[in-house]
Amino acid sequence: MTTNIKATAEQSEPCFEGVYGPYCITLQDQQEVQRYRICLLICGLSFSAGLGQWILAGPQLAPLWLLPLALSLGLALRWIHIYLRPLHQALQLFWAAGCIGWLVLAIQAGPSEIFNALESQPLWTLAIGPLFAALAGIGFKEFFCFRRPEAIGLTLLLPVALLGHLSGLIGGPAAISMMAICSALLVLLALRKFGMEAAADVGDKSVFAYLEDLRKAKST
Repeated sequence: MTTNIKATAEQSEPCFEGVYGPYCITLQDQQEVQRYRICLLICGLSFSAGLGQWILAGPQLAPLWLLPLALSLGLALRWIHIYLRPLHQALQLFWAAGCIGWLVLAIQAGPSEIFNALESQPLWTLAIGPLFAALAGIGFKEFFCFRRPEAIGLTLLLPVALLGHLSGLIGGPAAISMMAICSALLVLLALRKFGMEAAADVGDKSVFAYLEDLRKAKST
């Protein structure tokens, strides 16, 4: 009986040989990966729904989709496995700054006029842009780890659309179309991740342990 339980535990928590030693993918790791993937999908669907409503029905109610988008992105950044702590913290700071920017914009322009204000006053892009910078950062991480074409498309198109709108080089309709492509790429990226083993998203935990030991050694 004890042997069977041990064998089941070993199957549910697979172990690997990493660069700096062995490591295991725990049940907590697997749960975090599943939550990350779900949040990434919710983020993509919210992004797509908001843009779709803006294009088809006007901008008045489209901002309602910002809440699930921002919340799911924040949770995805909570559960994503990035072993470079400064990079992880930078993405979280971008997310927080972007959320504050959206809140300030909503207060200044009114919730129903957010997108009208963005279209007529491109400088607001500087306030809300960090949220999408965090999203582009996730896209870069996914491309760096898995070489997914949809990930690099998301990473490149988001800043091009936002900076193009800010500089006036890209008109409103073109920028919206590019953002719509980004939202579709994000949904595709999230859906494709559900067929992957959790270990792929977790990565080599021995590297994290090594970097953590280095950080602690420097702080002492």
